[in-house]
Amino acid sequence: MRPKATSKLLQETERAIVTEWRFAPGAETGWHKHAHDYIVVVLTAGKLLQETAKGEILTELAFGQSYARSQGVEHNVVNPNAHEFVFVEVELK
Repeated sequence: MRPKATSKLLQETERAIVTEWRFAPGAETGWHKHAHDYIVVVLTAGKLLQETAKGEILTELAFGQSYARSQGVEHNVVNPNAHEFVFVEVELK
């Protein structure tokens, strides 16, 4: 069993939810489905593994890189690195 990633709500307004996610080595979010469009800003360089219904996707990410996804994405996010991985997620209401 993998350890769980931790989340910290940084701010919520009527238009956005901003959350910091921290993943110890090997940690995961657990399977979830996104209720909102969202943007991720990476604070640690490294890899992230997404487990999806269609298979695994391993992505190399740089410090400061960002990406956006649409509502309805369903996955489990895992930190395959030997170091902590951190990002900020901004959900758009």
